[in-house]
Amino acid sequence: MQFKISSNSLILILLLLFILNPVNAQKEGWALTTKENSNYTGIVAANGRIGILPSSNILATDKVILNNVYDKESPLGVSRILLGMNFGNLDLYINNTKLDNDNISNWRQTLNMKEASFTTTFNYNSIAEVSYTIYALRNVPYSGYIDFEIKSSENINFKAIGKINTPKEYKNPLSTFRILKDAETTMPILQTVAKSRLGKHTVGTSATFIWHDINSGKENQRPKLTHNKISEYDNQLSFEKKLSKGENYKFAWTAAQCSTQDFFDPQSESERFVIFNLLTPRKDLLTQHKKLWNDLWQGDIIIEGDLQSQLDVRLALYHLYAFSRGDSDLSIAPMGLSSQGYNGHIFWDTELWMYPPLLVLNQDIARSLVNYRSDRLDVAKRKAINFGYKGAMFPWESDDTGEEATPPWALTGTFEHHITADIGIAFWNYYRVTKDKKWLKKRGYPLLKEVADYWVSRATKNIDGSFSIKNVVGANEFASNIDDNAFTNGSAITCLQYASLAAIEIGITPNKTWNKVANKIIIHKFKDGTTKEHSTYSGDRIKQADVNLLSYPLDIVTDKETILKDLSYYEPKLAEEGPAMAQSVFAVIYARLGDAENAFRLFKRSYEPNKRPPFGALAEAATSNNPYFATGAGGMLQTVIFGFGGLHLTDNGIIQKKPILPAAWKKLTITGVGPEKKTFIIE
Repeated sequence: MQFKISSNSLILILLLLFILNPVNAQKEGWALTTKENSNYTGIVAANGRIGILPSSNILATDKVILNNVYDKESPLGVSRILLGMNFGNLDLYINNTKLDNDNISNWRQTLNMKEASFTTTFNYNSIAEVSYTIYALRNVPYSGYIDFEIKSSENINFKAIGKINTPKEYKNPLSTFRILKDAETTMPILQTVAKSRLGKHTVGTSATFIWHDINSGKENQRPKLTHNKISEYDNQLSFEKKLSKGENYKFAWTAAQCSTQDFFDPQSESERFVIFNLLTPRKDLLTQHKKLWNDLWQGDIIIEGDLQSQLDVRLALYHLYAFSRGDSDLSIAPMGLSSQGYNGHIFWDTELWMYPPLLVLNQDIARSLVNYRSDRLDVAKRKAINFGYKGAMFPWESDDTGEEATPPWALTGTFEHHITADIGIAFWNYYRVTKDKKWLKKRGYPLLKEVADYWVSRATKNIDGSFSIKNVVGANEFASNIDDNAFTNGSAITCLQYASLAAIEIGITPNKTWNKVANKIIIHKFKDGTTKEHSTYSGDRIKQADVNLLSYPLDIVTDKETILKDLSYYEPKLAEEGPAMAQSVFAVIYARLGDAENAFRLFKRSYEPNKRPPFGALAEAATSNNPYFATGAGGMLQTVIFGFGGLHLTDNGIIQKKPILPAAWKKLTITGVGPEKKTFIIE
């Protein structure tokens, strides 16, 4: 049974329940809590510009990642995302004893996904309880904010040290402390400015303490600040305070980090962001952050009857929201802003795996993801020319420049060409959902035309009049330099057809060659009708789904008999070390066939072996340990939205066909769907 209700009404009800009963809200899948800090993988706090990865060690941050800020990994290497200056390491002393994991008790960490806050609490010798919450501020996106509260059970002497730790790979850091002043307002600023590892960028980080109950303009009310520069790579600022028995003492440490990727003067901009945080009342600053996250959660997935699945699914969606922004025109790397994995480059992982759930639930973010590609269209056109083709040829790995960023030794960079079709498909799907004709004319069709021209020039005409696409690496990267890869050919067919539809939509006569080539590109078959992965495929192990992508999302293989043949043939061939999203594709297809049992089996298999304690961060594969794998999150979300939820992307927008629930689920609710923010309830 299916119902539609007002999404705004449902969101309001859920928000009120959360505010009135936060404990119950945690039980309903908004919070992840651990008391176990061994075998630890943290969960990042991120806002689409910076990622702050907490540590199991108290008062420590593992790393800071800067989005879309690259320098060469080595003098002869390719680009790599920058590891930011770490402003999240602090020291606390109570009665002259430095606090660490060995002398505290009752350690606990909680990720509140609703508010995108990460809280650590612990006790010290029964005389103090310490709590601090990390925010990557959504409203001030180049900054972080760590909110502290200390409850003293006895009279204590307390000391806090804030730091800017600069990774050794940075060059020529300059670390300072200054007290800026405007009229009666004083603004203490700890700051480090340095060159990135090979000098491409200047990075500026500023930080300061905030005392919530003190007027920031009255310096004499503040604790005395002490600057201690251990080295240019270790810049520190501290204060001391006597706390009375029963006192609740609150303060914050805030920092901002900017680079010449985004600012002409990153040093001054980082100062301004810190001053903004310093002089904006705490309640106002954090309310703005929480409101923006509440807006994001208008697009949500609510599972009743299976709390663990609810937590897993919401954690996946939390990460896609945390790694992206609707105002950035940036994309999402496979590991998002949690690490430097895959050098922080952009792959097909975005367009095929992460993008579809975001397109359904947040069109602003989806627009940023496709705009990232259209902003780099001219570079892709040059690449096509340089390889002897027409149109636009997008890189397998992309960075800020849009040029090929794959290490030259990896054959994927030179031969994995389906990425160009994946991008074109994403562009038409954006228009299908939004019906934004202005965007289609300005960005959508110009790109679709170029990628269609590319596939025409890339295809080789055979003697019988058919077309082949030769010498590629397919989605199954275990097979390289093969001809007529099923997914490459299928995605090219789909992209060529979409380009024609886009032309007609804006009143342009499409190039007749596009459909002519699309209609005659070969998809090979075995004698029994099973789809063949490539022209010489003979049953080898596969890294990930390839043939089955022709059933979903391409809708090229549509008859049930062939779909089932392809499912039963290729599922046993999936390698254990392959990435998570392969099983997600199988799960979607089974759900659309009405087989809830197999769909749920593969849904769980797509991510449960990849979860890492204590929060369930996803690694890329069951055998790897490189979380958080945002691509896998996109795959599992697609199983829920497009499989169990029955949603389809069509030329008439998002429609629902034959939803189905796993036996363990009582109800599935998908809110904020499409521009109309519809709600779909499946019981």
